[in-house]
Amino acid sequence: MPRARPDDDKNLPLVTDIRLLGRILGDVIREQEGKPAFELIEHVRRLSVAYRLKHDAQAGKALDRLLKNLSADQTVSVIRAFSYFSHLANIAEDRHHVRRREHHERAGHLQEGSLAMSLSRLADADIRATEIARTLQHAFISPVLTAHPTEVQRKSILDAERAIAELVSQRDKLATTRELEQNEALLRARVTQLWQTRMLRYTKLTVADEIENALSYYQSTFLRQIPRLYRELEEALPGHPIAPFFRMGNWIGGDRDGNPNVTAETLQMALRRQSETALRYYLTEVHELGAELSISALLSPVTPEMQALAAASPDQGAHREDEPYRRALIGMYARLAATLHELTGTEALRHAVAPQSPYASSDEFLQNLQVIEASLRSHHAQALIAPRLKPLMRAVQVFGFHLATVDLRQSSDKHEAVVAELLRVARLEADYSALNEPARRELLVRLLNDARPLRVHGAEYSEHTQGEVAIFEAALRMRQAYGREALRHYIISHTEDVSDLLEVLLLQKEAGLLRGTLDDSASCDLIVSPLFETIGDLRRAGPIMREYYALPGIAQMMVRSGREQDVMLGYSDSNKDGGFFTSNWELYRAETALVKLFDELKTAHGIVLRLFHGRGGTVGRGGGPSFQAILAQPPGTVNGQIRLTEQGEVINSKYANPEIGLRNLETLVAATLEATLLHPTKPATKAFLEAADAISTASMAAYRKLVYETPGFTDYFFAATPIREIAELNIGSRPASRKATRAIEDLRAIPWSFSWGQCRVALPGWCGFGSAINAFLGSNAKERRERLLLLQRMHKQWPFFRTLLSNLDMVLAKTDLAIAARYVELVEDRRLGKKIFAAIEAEWRATSEALSLITGEKKRLATNPSLARSIEHRFPYLDPLNHLQVELMRRYRQQRDDDPAIERVKRGIHISINGVAAGLRNTG
Repeated sequence: MPRARPDDDKNLPLVTDIRLLGRILGDVIREQEGKPAFELIEHVRRLSVAYRLKHDAQAGKALDRLLKNLSADQTVSVIRAFSYFSHLANIAEDRHHVRRREHHERAGHLQEGSLAMSLSRLADADIRATEIARTLQHAFISPVLTAHPTEVQRKSILDAERAIAELVSQRDKLATTRELEQNEALLRARVTQLWQTRMLRYTKLTVADEIENALSYYQSTFLRQIPRLYRELEEALPGHPIAPFFRMGNWIGGDRDGNPNVTAETLQMALRRQSETALRYYLTEVHELGAELSISALLSPVTPEMQALAAASPDQGAHREDEPYRRALIGMYARLAATLHELTGTEALRHAVAPQSPYASSDEFLQNLQVIEASLRSHHAQALIAPRLKPLMRAVQVFGFHLATVDLRQSSDKHEAVVAELLRVARLEADYSALNEPARRELLVRLLNDARPLRVHGAEYSEHTQGEVAIFEAALRMRQAYGREALRHYIISHTEDVSDLLEVLLLQKEAGLLRGTLDDSASCDLIVSPLFETIGDLRRAGPIMREYYALPGIAQMMVRSGREQDVMLGYSDSNKDGGFFTSNWELYRAETALVKLFDELKTAHGIVLRLFHGRGGTVGRGGGPSFQAILAQPPGTVNGQIRLTEQGEVINSKYANPEIGLRNLETLVAATLEATLLHPTKPATKAFLEAADAISTASMAAYRKLVYETPGFTDYFFAATPIREIAELNIGSRPASRKATRAIEDLRAIPWSFSWGQCRVALPGWCGFGSAINAFLGSNAKERRERLLLLQRMHKQWPFFRTLLSNLDMVLAKTDLAIAARYVELVEDRRLGKKIFAAIEAEWRATSEALSLITGEKKRLATNPSLARSIEHRFPYLDPLNHLQVELMRRYRQQRDDDPAIERVKRGIHISINGVAAGLRNTG
């Protein structure tokens, strides 16, 4: 297996870990598969390294011949080996990131993106701790986990890899040879477990599976690390109380857009399992706290409130008569156990006494914990607060009894169909869908001012209408059971006009989530959040929201409902619609327009805008470093308020390792504080804005000319990428396409991006930029020099443009046209394949040259050495997966359905997709 070379002393531990894990994997393969299999894998590795790092053309030809002649069994064995190496390399890299972070902290070096660095910058700007704490008092920061068809790992694999990561991290603390040998033996056991564990699912992933996968990150990371984040803030801002501004969000179980498997039942399941996860964590912590707080009242008196809490406990054990804290905690455990049973129907694992009356809310439980804290503090026992009690209190503040806020989401056309049926059956409007927009608005506002419901008693409604109304009714019950934070947002996909928002208000009214009438006392439980996705929708975002708030009663209703308005911006579909640059530019313009409107609404009504960024893993879907992305937002768009999605493999790479999870959470807070208080993005100059607009127009034209206007491009895409195989892979509960067509317009943006990443083209992350820059610069020599100087100033002075080019640099570094060319062989029409790939290659080269021209950097990732090092280490072991993927796709597409070997070939393809996704990391 790998023979990674050290770059310098600081990277030696990384190289050592990679070598160790590679050696163990090699030993396991030799033991499990036999010496010939191991030697074959080693031969493939050596040829791939020679081809990649030494540019040995002969090695490339030999590798090609070797892979084409492998049997199906040999191919799967090699693919499994290199896929698992990608996973193990990720673990080693994650450990090294933590190691380097710890080294810098010990040395007193502040790192970009850290809370310490941001607080230092705030101090340098003379922004006092009081102002920071006041900002956090009104802040709302929320990463939102979503389930999409790109998360290709099974929970069994994730759990085994977490165990390996923990063992690797322990090695830095081990001193003796014996300890290291014992650790290596445990690593060998876990790697053996990996090798003998099925990497793929035999059945389609269900929503329930997705819920469990997401919950595993709460158990490993969020429940413990978010309280640590608060502690860091408290230590940095002593004497200033830090409000609970950080919240977790979740789409899994509530996101129905394009997923018929999400129903009222899955929503209830999601909230029930979330509640169970939170409550079982609290039960464990209360049990452990009871063991720690063995304080005797004979030695340390307690407050009267603490004494009353102990007296209320059903624990009457004589040996705990003088231990009020233990008695109180046993009583609290009994109440939590009763709460668990009431909210989830499950039982606590241990019972000192029988379950007692359940808590009415998490606030009541928190008040009990605060009584304990006050008593400890009043009698010189504050040292006992920090280790467990304070983190538990923070956890209760953040997670309540609901764990995470579940968003509801559905497409606007589905709401329209429900409203149309309700109105038709009620004989209020025979054909609602035929009405124009003004007529729809007038009708919907009139109905929102009518206190009567729409449904006719005893009437029969379609399955679709019943299912949609059931979601709203379930939401009402779930909020009553788990609290208002359990469900706060209703997101409308494909928001195209004001009536799309009014329809959801009407459906809330039908279920009892909206009370009163618009012309009187209306208030609604769920924030109606439009999602603007396509280029056209983004351009209409500002006008739509302005017209919505101009309607009589809307602003007043929002004041009564909490003065919060979320607006979601879609990065993925806008990219698929208009290309990389235009997507980013139209998002920038939409945000600017929304800020202008909500500045007026805040002045008039106190209504606050919160932007929700629908970012994916790839740059083509809004991915890239979160810190730079937040700082690059237009002026006034953050203001302490931000939500953003975390999707696909990005969830695993950011949050599987608890330490790295903490640092990623910290980055969100640091960036939000800087963006809010330091105002790093000043309004762009007129020249900058005009240049960006011109580049966007040319970029979109070039992108659409290639993707939508080139004859045969769709055929090329379906042949030269693994989109067909991805659609068959059991990696998500959601279909890959919204409709049963091959049209790119109907394809979901996630598999679109994922497929281009697999074949190493990553087209959504760069296409159109090169042509646009060439068009902008023009052919006149004098004008060209002046415009290039303008672009170079934009790169230096405008965070939006600089971040965009940084992400472009990253995605170009991860592309590989030599690998991509192999996939062109899968296009049956050879002439078409060569023609379209030549166009792709020409645009890629134009983009790379344009980037170098503007930044002055001829080499990719010149300013990101850690990523450059990562690519150098991992890509030689990623290349064989792509070569084998192409070969197996060829075999698969040529085989008959009744061929007995077809399942083995398909399995190999799917494992290769897993391995490539793991190797590229930000793929979905």
